[in-house]
Amino acid sequence: MTRAVPKPFSQPRAPSGISGLDDILGGGLPRDHLYLLEGAPGTGKTTFGLQFLLAGRDRGEVGLYVTLSETHSELEVVAASHGWSLAGIRVFELVAPADLGGASEQSILHPSEVELGETVDGVFRALERENPTRVVFDSLSEMRMLAQDPLRYRRQILALKHYFARKGCTVMLLDDRTVAQQDLQLHSIAHGVLCLEQHTHQYGPERRCLRVSKLRGLKYRGGDHDYEIRTGGIEVYPRLVAAEHRTNVEHTVVSTGNPALDSILGGGLARGTSVLFSGPAGAGKTTTALSCVEAALRRGERCAFYLFDETLSVMLQRATALGLDVHRYVEDGQLELLQLDPAEMSAGEFAHRVRRTAEAGATMVVIDSLNAYLHAMPGSRFLVLQMHELLAYLNQKGVITLLILGQHGVLGEGRMDVDLSYLSDSMLLFRFFEARGQLLKALSVTKSRTNAHESTIREFRLTSGGIEVGDVLLDFQGVLGGIPHYGGSRPLLADSDDDAASED
Repeated sequence: MTRAVPKPFSQPRAPSGISGLDDILGGGLPRDHLYLLEGAPGTGKTTFGLQFLLAGRDRGEVGLYVTLSETHSELEVVAASHGWSLAGIRVFELVAPADLGGASEQSILHPSEVELGETVDGVFRALERENPTRVVFDSLSEMRMLAQDPLRYRRQILALKHYFARKGCTVMLLDDRTVAQQDLQLHSIAHGVLCLEQHTHQYGPERRCLRVSKLRGLKYRGGDHDYEIRTGGIEVYPRLVAAEHRTNVEHTVVSTGNPALDSILGGGLARGTSVLFSGPAGAGKTTTALSCVEAALRRGERCAFYLFDETLSVMLQRATALGLDVHRYVEDGQLELLQLDPAEMSAGEFAHRVRRTAEAGATMVVIDSLNAYLHAMPGSRFLVLQMHELLAYLNQKGVITLLILGQHGVLGEGRMDVDLSYLSDSMLLFRFFEARGQLLKALSVTKSRTNAHESTIREFRLTSGGIEVGDVLLDFQGVLGGIPHYGGSRPLLADSDDDAASED
Protein backbone atom coordinates (compact mmCIF):
# COMPACT_ATOMS: atom_id res chain seq x y z
CA MET A 1 0.00 0.00 0.00
CA THR A 2 1.41 3.31 -1.12
CA ARG A 3 1.59 5.88 1.60
CA ALA A 4 0.29 9.31 0.59
CA VAL A 5 2.84 12.11 0.80
CA PRO A 6 1.42 14.99 2.86
CA LYS A 7 1.26 18.33 1.11
CA PRO A 8 3.48 21.03 2.63
CA PHE A 9 1.63 23.48 4.82
CA SER A 10 1.22 26.84 3.06
CA GLN A 11 1.36 29.96 5.22
CA PRO A 12 0.30 33.44 4.07
CA ARG A 13 3.41 35.54 3.55
CA ALA A 14 4.22 39.20 4.15
CA PRO A 15 6.69 40.44 1.49
CA SER A 16 9.63 42.04 3.28
CA GLY A 17 10.29 44.81 0.78
CA ILE A 18 14.01 43.96 0.92
CA SER A 19 15.48 43.06 -2.46
CA GLY A 20 16.75 39.47 -2.33
CA LEU A 21 15.48 38.66 1.17
CA ASP A 22 12.21 37.06 0.09
CA ASP A 23 14.22 34.68 -2.11
CA ILE A 24 16.16 33.58 0.99
CA LEU A 25 12.97 33.21 3.03
CA GLY A 26 11.14 31.31 0.32
CA GLY A 27 8.55 34.01 -0.39
CA GLY A 28 8.53 36.39 2.59
CA LEU A 29 7.82 36.34 6.31
CA PRO A 30 4.87 34.20 7.47
CA ARG A 31 2.14 36.58 8.63
CA ASP A 32 0.89 37.16 12.18
CA HIS A 33 4.13 36.17 13.88
CA LEU A 34 6.87 37.91 15.84
CA TYR A 35 10.40 38.16 14.43
CA LEU A 36 13.69 39.30 15.88
CA LEU A 37 16.10 41.40 13.83
CA GLU A 38 19.38 41.77 15.68
CA GLY A 39 22.58 43.54 14.79
CA ALA A 40 25.14 46.01 16.09
CA PRO A 41 24.63 49.76 15.52
CA GLY A 42 25.29 50.64 11.87
CA THR A 43 24.07 47.39 10.35
CA GLY A 44 20.89 48.98 8.97
CA LYS A 45 18.18 47.79 11.36
CA THR A 46 16.18 51.04 11.16
CA THR A 47 16.38 51.08 7.37
CA PHE A 48 15.35 47.44 7.35
CA GLY A 49 12.32 48.15 9.53
CA LEU A 50 11.21 51.13 7.47
CA GLN A 51 11.41 49.13 4.24
CA PHE A 52 9.30 46.42 5.84
CA LEU A 53 6.59 48.95 6.76
CA LEU A 54 6.74 50.73 3.38
CA ALA A 55 6.27 47.40 1.60
CA GLY A 56 3.08 46.91 3.61
CA ARG A 57 1.89 50.45 2.95
CA ASP A 58 2.23 49.87 -0.79
CA ARG A 59 -0.15 46.92 -0.36
CA GLY A 60 -2.71 48.91 1.59
CA GLU A 61 -1.65 47.64 5.01
CA VAL A 62 -1.43 49.81 8.12
CA GLY A 63 2.10 50.08 9.56
CA LEU A 64 3.18 51.24 13.02
CA TYR A 65 6.74 52.13 14.01
CA VAL A 66 7.19 52.04 17.81
CA THR A 67 10.38 53.95 18.61
CA LEU A 68 11.83 53.90 22.09
CA SER A 69 15.21 55.36 21.15
CA GLU A 70 14.84 57.55 18.05
CA THR A 71 12.54 60.51 17.48
CA HIS A 72 10.01 60.93 14.72
CA SER A 73 12.18 63.60 13.09
CA GLU A 74 15.21 61.27 13.10
CA LEU A 75 13.17 58.59 11.34
CA GLU A 76 12.10 61.12 8.74
CA VAL A 77 15.75 62.03 8.12
CA VAL A 78 16.60 58.33 7.56
CA ALA A 79 13.65 57.96 5.19
CA ALA A 80 14.53 61.14 3.28
CA SER A 81 18.12 59.93 2.78
CA HIS A 82 16.67 57.06 0.74
CA GLY A 83 14.10 59.19 -1.08
CA TRP A 84 11.18 57.81 0.93
CA SER A 85 8.17 59.46 2.51
CA LEU A 86 6.71 58.24 5.79
CA ALA A 87 3.24 59.38 4.78
CA GLY A 88 0.80 56.67 5.84
CA ILE A 89 3.21 55.17 8.42
CA ARG A 90 2.16 55.71 12.05
CA VAL A 91 4.97 56.50 14.46
CA PHE A 92 4.66 56.08 18.24
CA GLU A 93 7.37 57.70 20.37
CA LEU A 94 8.12 56.53 23.90
CA VAL A 95 8.29 60.09 25.23
CA ALA A 96 6.85 62.89 23.15
CA PRO A 97 8.60 66.29 23.45
CA ALA A 98 5.52 67.75 25.18
CA ASP A 99 5.79 65.14 27.95
CA LEU A 100 9.27 66.24 29.00
CA GLY A 101 8.65 68.40 32.04
CA GLY A 102 8.67 68.54 35.82
CA ALA A 103 5.25 66.94 36.05
CA SER A 104 6.56 63.76 34.45
CA GLU A 105 9.17 63.23 37.16
CA GLN A 106 8.55 61.04 40.22
CA SER A 107 10.74 59.91 43.09
CA ILE A 108 8.62 57.65 45.33
CA LEU A 109 8.91 54.41 43.32
CA HIS A 110 11.92 53.02 41.48
CA PRO A 111 11.82 54.48 37.92
CA SER A 112 11.91 51.03 36.26
CA GLU A 113 8.82 49.91 38.17
CA VAL A 114 6.76 52.76 36.75
CA GLU A 115 8.39 53.41 33.38
CA LEU A 116 8.24 49.82 32.15
CA GLY A 117 4.53 49.53 32.86
CA GLU A 118 3.83 52.94 31.34
CA THR A 119 5.81 52.03 28.24
CA VAL A 120 3.96 48.75 27.67
CA ASP A 121 0.59 50.41 28.34
CA GLY A 122 1.46 53.16 25.87
CA VAL A 123 2.30 50.58 23.21
CA PHE A 124 -0.99 48.76 23.83
CA ARG A 125 -2.96 52.01 23.52
CA ALA A 126 -1.18 52.85 20.25
CA LEU A 127 -1.99 49.41 18.89
CA GLU A 128 -5.67 49.75 19.85
CA ARG A 129 -5.82 53.19 18.27
CA GLU A 130 -4.01 52.42 14.99
CA ASN A 131 -4.99 48.74 14.54
CA PRO A 132 -1.85 48.01 12.43
CA THR A 133 -1.10 44.98 10.29
CA ARG A 134 2.69 45.43 10.50
CA VAL A 135 4.63 46.65 13.53
CA VAL A 136 8.31 47.51 14.01
CA PHE A 137 9.45 47.74 17.65
CA ASP A 138 12.70 49.74 18.02
CA SER A 139 14.42 48.74 20.19
CA LEU A 140 14.50 45.95 22.73
CA SER A 141 17.59 47.36 24.44
CA GLU A 142 15.41 50.13 25.91
CA MET A 143 12.92 47.55 27.20
CA ARG A 144 15.77 45.53 28.67
CA MET A 145 17.12 48.53 30.58
CA LEU A 146 13.68 49.47 31.89
CA ALA A 147 12.99 45.91 33.09
CA GLN A 148 16.46 45.46 34.66
CA ASP A 149 15.36 42.01 35.85
CA PRO A 150 15.58 39.25 33.17
CA LEU A 151 12.38 37.60 34.41
CA ARG A 152 10.34 40.81 34.16
CA TYR A 153 11.83 41.50 30.74
CA ARG A 154 10.88 38.04 29.41
CA ARG A 155 7.35 38.33 30.83
CA GLN A 156 6.82 41.68 29.13
CA ILE A 157 8.07 40.34 25.78
CA LEU A 158 5.74 37.36 26.10
CA ALA A 159 2.84 39.69 26.92
CA LEU A 160 3.63 41.73 23.80
CA LYS A 161 3.88 38.57 21.70
CA HIS A 162 0.47 37.25 22.80
CA TYR A 163 -1.13 40.65 22.33
CA PHE A 164 0.32 40.98 18.80
CA ALA A 165 -0.92 37.47 17.97
CA ARG A 166 -4.48 38.33 19.06
CA LYS A 167 -4.38 41.48 16.95
CA GLY A 168 -3.14 39.63 13.84
CA CYS A 169 0.08 41.66 13.52
CA THR A 170 3.32 40.74 11.80
CA VAL A 171 5.92 42.19 14.16
CA MET A 172 9.62 42.89 13.82
CA LEU A 173 11.56 43.47 17.05
CA LEU A 174 14.89 45.29 16.64
CA ASP A 175 17.75 44.54 19.01
CA ASP A 176 21.17 46.24 18.89
CA ARG A 177 23.01 43.51 20.85
CA THR A 178 24.04 45.81 23.68
CA VAL A 179 24.10 42.87 26.09
CA ALA A 180 27.38 41.09 26.57
CA GLN A 181 25.95 37.69 25.63
CA GLN A 182 23.45 36.63 23.00
CA ASP A 183 19.88 36.63 24.31
CA LEU A 184 18.94 33.02 23.59
CA GLN A 185 15.72 33.30 25.55
CA LEU A 186 14.55 35.95 23.13
CA HIS A 187 15.47 33.62 20.26
CA SER A 188 13.20 30.95 21.70
CA ILE A 189 10.27 33.38 21.92
CA ALA A 190 10.57 34.70 18.35
CA HIS A 191 9.08 32.83 15.39
CA GLY A 192 12.13 33.76 13.32
CA VAL A 193 15.52 35.37 13.90
CA LEU A 194 17.50 37.42 11.37
CA CYS A 195 21.07 38.46 12.23
CA LEU A 196 22.84 41.43 10.65
CA GLU A 197 26.63 41.56 10.91
CA GLN A 198 29.21 44.16 9.93
CA HIS A 199 32.93 43.52 9.47
CA THR A 200 35.69 46.10 9.07
CA HIS A 201 39.13 45.45 7.63
CA GLN A 202 42.42 47.27 7.20
CA TYR A 203 41.46 48.56 3.76
CA GLY A 204 38.21 49.21 1.98
CA PRO A 205 34.69 49.73 3.26
CA GLU A 206 32.92 47.64 5.84
CA ARG A 207 31.32 44.42 4.64
CA ARG A 208 27.86 43.42 5.81
CA CYS A 209 26.15 40.04 5.77
CA LEU A 210 22.74 38.68 6.78
CA ARG A 211 21.98 35.27 8.24
CA VAL A 212 18.64 33.63 9.02
CA SER A 213 19.27 31.85 12.31
CA LYS A 214 15.76 30.53 12.75
CA LEU A 215 12.43 30.33 10.90
CA ARG A 216 9.90 27.93 12.41
CA GLY A 217 8.27 25.39 10.13
CA LEU A 218 9.80 26.65 6.89
CA LYS A 219 12.74 25.85 4.69
CA TYR A 220 15.04 28.77 3.98
CA ARG A 221 18.45 29.32 2.44
CA GLY A 222 20.97 29.24 5.27
CA GLY A 223 24.45 30.67 5.52
CA ASP A 224 25.78 34.19 5.17
CA HIS A 225 24.34 36.47 2.49
CA ASP A 226 26.13 39.70 1.61
CA TYR A 227 24.09 42.89 1.57
CA GLU A 228 24.60 46.59 0.90
CA ILE A 229 22.92 49.71 2.26
CA ARG A 230 22.49 52.01 -0.73
CA THR A 231 20.47 55.10 -1.48
CA GLY A 232 17.05 53.60 -1.96
CA GLY A 233 17.36 50.91 0.71
CA ILE A 234 18.97 47.60 1.51
CA GLU A 235 19.81 45.08 -1.21
CA VAL A 236 20.56 41.50 -0.19
CA TYR A 237 22.53 39.15 -2.44
CA PRO A 238 21.34 35.59 -1.74
CA ARG A 239 24.10 33.01 -1.50
CA LEU A 240 24.32 31.17 -4.81
CA VAL A 241 23.57 27.45 -4.57
CA ALA A 242 24.35 25.77 -7.89
CA ALA A 243 22.41 22.61 -6.98
CA GLU A 244 19.17 24.60 -7.18
CA HIS A 245 19.70 25.22 -10.90
CA ARG A 246 20.57 21.79 -12.26
CA THR A 247 19.54 21.26 -15.88
CA ASN A 248 20.62 19.08 -18.79
CA VAL A 249 23.16 20.98 -20.89
CA GLU A 250 24.20 19.99 -24.40
CA HIS A 251 27.96 20.57 -24.58
CA THR A 252 28.10 21.64 -28.22
CA VAL A 253 31.44 22.97 -29.43
CA VAL A 254 31.78 26.48 -30.89
CA SER A 255 34.74 28.12 -32.57
CA THR A 256 37.17 30.50 -30.89
CA GLY A 257 37.43 32.40 -34.17
CA ASN A 258 40.92 30.99 -34.83
CA PRO A 259 41.14 27.59 -36.65
CA ALA A 260 44.56 26.78 -35.21
CA LEU A 261 43.41 27.49 -31.66
CA ASP A 262 40.30 25.39 -32.28
CA SER A 263 42.54 22.53 -33.35
CA ILE A 264 44.59 22.73 -30.14
CA LEU A 265 41.41 22.70 -28.03
CA GLY A 266 40.04 19.67 -29.85
CA GLY A 267 37.52 21.56 -31.99
CA GLY A 268 36.84 24.71 -29.99
CA LEU A 269 35.09 25.74 -26.78
CA ALA A 270 32.37 23.49 -25.35
CA ARG A 271 29.24 25.18 -24.01
CA GLY A 272 28.61 24.74 -20.33
CA THR A 273 32.31 24.51 -19.45
CA SER A 274 34.95 26.76 -17.94
CA VAL A 275 38.40 27.32 -19.46
CA LEU A 276 41.37 28.56 -17.42
CA PHE A 277 43.91 30.75 -19.24
CA SER A 278 47.07 30.53 -17.13
CA GLY A 279 50.43 32.16 -17.68
CA PRO A 280 52.70 35.10 -16.78
CA ALA A 281 51.76 38.73 -17.32
CA GLY A 282 51.96 39.88 -20.93
CA ALA A 283 51.72 36.42 -22.45
CA GLY A 284 48.43 37.16 -24.24
CA LYS A 285 45.78 35.66 -21.95
CA THR A 286 43.39 38.62 -21.96
CA THR A 287 43.78 39.22 -25.70
CA THR A 288 43.05 35.57 -26.48
CA ALA A 289 39.94 35.70 -24.30
CA LEU A 290 38.82 38.90 -26.01
CA SER A 291 39.32 37.24 -29.40
CA CYS A 292 37.06 34.36 -28.33
CA VAL A 293 34.47 36.90 -27.18
CA GLU A 294 34.57 38.72 -30.51
CA ALA A 295 33.94 35.44 -32.35
CA ALA A 296 30.86 34.85 -30.17
CA LEU A 297 29.67 38.42 -30.78
CA ARG A 298 29.95 37.90 -34.53
CA ARG A 299 27.67 34.89 -34.14
CA GLY A 300 25.11 37.20 -32.55
CA GLU A 301 25.58 35.99 -28.96
CA ARG A 302 25.54 38.11 -25.81
CA CYS A 303 28.76 38.22 -23.76
CA ALA A 304 30.11 39.76 -20.57
CA PHE A 305 33.71 40.72 -19.78
CA TYR A 306 34.51 41.62 -16.15
CA LEU A 307 37.73 43.53 -15.63
CA PHE A 308 39.41 43.47 -12.23
CA ASP A 309 42.97 44.33 -13.35
CA GLU A 310 43.09 46.99 -16.06
CA THR A 311 40.97 50.00 -16.84
CA LEU A 312 38.23 50.01 -19.44
CA SER A 313 39.89 52.63 -21.65
CA VAL A 314 43.17 50.69 -21.80
CA MET A 315 41.31 47.50 -22.70
CA LEU A 316 39.41 49.17 -25.55
CA GLN A 317 42.55 50.85 -26.89
CA ARG A 318 44.47 47.59 -26.81
CA ALA A 319 41.64 45.73 -28.54
CA THR A 320 41.59 48.29 -31.35
CA ALA A 321 45.37 48.05 -31.83
CA LEU A 322 45.05 44.27 -32.23
CA GLY A 323 42.23 44.54 -34.76
CA LEU A 324 39.52 43.45 -32.31
CA ASP A 325 36.67 45.89 -32.85
CA VAL A 326 34.41 45.55 -29.82
CA HIS A 327 33.31 49.18 -29.44
CA ARG A 328 30.14 48.76 -31.43
CA TYR A 329 29.11 45.69 -29.47
CA VAL A 330 29.51 47.63 -26.22
CA GLU A 331 27.44 50.51 -27.57
CA ASP A 332 24.53 48.35 -28.71
CA GLY A 333 24.51 46.36 -25.45
CA GLN A 334 25.49 43.02 -26.92
CA LEU A 335 28.73 43.08 -24.89
CA GLU A 336 28.82 44.03 -21.23
CA LEU A 337 32.38 45.24 -20.73
CA LEU A 338 32.57 46.27 -17.09
CA GLN A 339 35.45 47.56 -14.99
CA LEU A 340 35.02 46.48 -11.36
CA ASP A 341 36.61 47.76 -8.18
CA PRO A 342 36.82 44.62 -6.04
CA ALA A 343 37.82 46.66 -2.97
CA GLU A 344 34.31 48.16 -3.11
CA MET A 345 32.46 44.98 -4.04
CA SER A 346 31.67 41.89 -2.02
CA ALA A 347 31.92 38.40 -3.43
CA GLY A 348 28.17 37.96 -3.02
CA GLU A 349 27.41 41.08 -5.03
CA PHE A 350 29.75 39.95 -7.82
CA ALA A 351 28.10 36.52 -8.00
CA HIS A 352 24.70 38.22 -8.09
CA ARG A 353 25.80 40.45 -10.97
CA VAL A 354 27.14 37.50 -12.98
CA ARG A 355 23.99 35.49 -12.31
CA ARG A 356 21.81 38.34 -13.54
CA THR A 357 23.91 38.54 -16.72
CA ALA A 358 23.54 34.80 -17.35
CA GLU A 359 19.78 34.98 -16.82
CA ALA A 360 19.66 37.84 -19.34
CA GLY A 361 20.97 35.45 -22.02
CA ALA A 362 24.77 35.79 -21.97
CA THR A 363 26.51 32.75 -23.50
CA MET A 364 30.12 33.68 -22.68
CA VAL A 365 31.54 35.27 -19.52
CA VAL A 366 35.16 36.33 -18.94
CA ILE A 367 36.62 37.00 -15.47
CA ASP A 368 39.92 38.88 -15.68
CA SER A 369 41.51 37.99 -13.39
CA LEU A 370 41.15 35.47 -10.59
CA ASN A 371 44.26 36.95 -8.92
CA ALA A 372 42.55 40.29 -8.39
CA TYR A 373 39.35 38.58 -7.32
CA LEU A 374 41.18 36.64 -4.62
CA HIS A 375 43.54 39.38 -3.39
CA ALA A 376 41.29 42.43 -3.51
CA MET A 377 38.50 40.88 -1.40
CA PRO A 378 40.49 39.92 1.70
CA GLY A 379 37.52 40.43 3.98
CA SER A 380 35.39 37.80 2.29
CA ARG A 381 35.69 34.20 3.43
CA PHE A 382 35.77 31.06 1.33
CA LEU A 383 36.27 32.92 -1.96
CA VAL A 384 37.42 29.79 -3.78
CA LEU A 385 34.30 27.90 -2.71
CA GLN A 386 32.11 30.80 -3.82
CA MET A 387 33.84 30.81 -7.19
CA HIS A 388 33.29 27.04 -7.43
CA GLU A 389 29.54 27.54 -6.90
CA LEU A 390 29.47 30.35 -9.45
CA LEU A 391 31.22 28.27 -12.11
CA ALA A 392 28.96 25.28 -11.45
CA TYR A 393 25.94 27.55 -11.88
CA LEU A 394 27.27 29.02 -15.15
CA ASN A 395 28.04 25.54 -16.48
CA GLN A 396 24.47 24.45 -15.75
CA LYS A 397 23.21 27.51 -17.64
CA GLY A 398 25.24 26.46 -20.71
CA VAL A 399 27.59 29.46 -20.42
CA ILE A 400 31.22 29.30 -21.56
CA THR A 401 33.33 30.85 -18.78
CA LEU A 402 36.86 32.03 -19.49
CA LEU A 403 38.99 32.49 -16.37
CA ILE A 404 42.29 34.34 -16.46
CA LEU A 405 44.92 33.50 -13.86
CA GLY A 406 48.35 35.13 -13.73
CA GLN A 407 51.51 33.27 -12.69
CA HIS A 408 54.57 34.66 -10.95
CA GLY A 409 57.75 35.05 -12.97
CA VAL A 410 58.44 35.33 -16.68
CA LEU A 411 60.89 32.53 -17.40
CA GLY A 412 61.15 29.29 -15.53
CA GLU A 413 58.44 27.49 -13.66
CA GLY A 414 55.38 29.68 -13.12
CA ARG A 415 54.00 29.78 -9.58
CA MET A 416 50.39 30.53 -8.67
CA ASP A 417 49.17 32.00 -5.38
CA VAL A 418 46.66 29.18 -5.08
CA ASP A 419 45.94 26.14 -7.22
CA LEU A 420 42.67 26.86 -9.00
CA SER A 421 43.15 24.45 -11.88
CA TYR A 422 40.57 22.06 -10.41
CA LEU A 423 37.88 24.73 -10.91
CA SER A 424 38.15 24.58 -14.69
CA ASP A 425 37.14 21.98 -17.25
CA SER A 426 39.97 22.95 -19.63
CA MET A 427 43.28 24.68 -19.12
CA LEU A 428 45.23 26.67 -21.70
CA LEU A 429 48.83 27.32 -20.65
CA PHE A 430 50.73 30.39 -21.95
CA ARG A 431 54.52 30.52 -21.69
CA PHE A 432 57.45 32.74 -22.65
CA PHE A 433 60.58 31.16 -24.07
CA GLU A 434 63.89 32.51 -25.31
CA ALA A 435 65.12 31.72 -28.83
CA ARG A 436 67.28 33.47 -31.45
CA GLY A 437 67.79 36.48 -29.22
CA GLN A 438 64.04 37.08 -28.85
CA LEU A 439 61.42 36.58 -26.20
CA LEU A 440 58.77 34.43 -27.85
CA LYS A 441 55.47 32.94 -26.70
CA ALA A 442 54.05 29.43 -26.73
CA LEU A 443 50.78 27.86 -25.71
CA SER A 444 49.46 24.39 -25.07
CA VAL A 445 46.37 22.70 -23.68
CA THR A 446 47.17 20.77 -20.52
CA LYS A 447 43.66 19.63 -19.61
CA SER A 448 40.23 19.13 -21.15
CA ARG A 449 37.30 17.22 -19.67
CA THR A 450 35.16 17.40 -22.81
CA ASN A 451 37.38 17.40 -25.93
CA ALA A 452 40.23 15.23 -27.20
CA HIS A 453 42.76 18.08 -27.27
CA GLU A 454 46.24 18.28 -28.76
CA SER A 455 49.15 17.56 -26.46
CA THR A 456 51.49 19.71 -28.57
CA ILE A 457 53.23 23.00 -27.83
CA ARG A 458 52.69 25.68 -30.47
CA GLU A 459 54.23 29.07 -31.02
CA PHE A 460 51.87 31.96 -30.42
CA ARG A 461 51.99 35.72 -30.94
CA LEU A 462 49.87 38.86 -31.02
CA THR A 463 49.67 40.90 -34.22
CA SER A 464 47.70 43.86 -35.56
CA GLY A 465 45.31 41.29 -37.02
CA GLY A 466 44.68 39.56 -33.71
CA ILE A 467 46.19 36.35 -32.40
CA GLU A 468 48.32 34.08 -34.56
CA VAL A 469 49.07 30.43 -33.75
CA GLY A 470 52.02 28.80 -35.45
CA ASP A 471 53.23 25.25 -36.03
CA VAL A 472 54.19 22.73 -33.40
CA LEU A 473 57.60 23.53 -31.88
CA LEU A 474 59.17 20.22 -32.96
CA ASP A 475 62.73 21.53 -32.98
CA PHE A 476 62.71 22.73 -29.37
CA GLN A 477 63.00 21.01 -26.03
CA GLY A 478 62.44 22.72 -22.70
CA VAL A 479 59.99 25.35 -23.97
CA LEU A 480 57.82 25.11 -20.87
CA GLY A 481 60.94 25.67 -18.77
CA GLY A 482 61.55 29.00 -20.50
CA ILE A 483 65.03 28.23 -21.87
CA PRO A 484 64.67 25.68 -24.70
CA HIS A 485 67.31 23.79 -26.63
CA TYR A 486 67.05 24.27 -30.37
CA GLY A 487 67.79 21.30 -32.60
CA GLY A 488 66.36 21.93 -36.08
CA SER A 489 65.71 24.37 -38.88
CA ARG A 490 61.93 24.89 -38.90
CA PRO A 491 60.96 28.55 -39.27
CA LEU A 492 59.32 30.51 -36.46
CA LEU A 493 56.54 33.06 -36.80
CA ALA A 494 59.00 35.91 -36.34
CA ASP A 495 61.08 34.61 -39.27
CA SER A 496 58.38 35.69 -41.72
CA ASP A 497 58.82 39.27 -40.52
CA ASP A 498 62.59 39.05 -41.03
CA ASP A 499 62.11 37.70 -44.58
CA ALA A 500 59.73 40.52 -45.45
CA ALA A 501 62.14 43.09 -44.07
CA SER A 502 65.08 41.69 -46.12
CA GLU A 503 62.97 41.81 -49.33
CA ASP A 504 62.17 45.46 -48.70
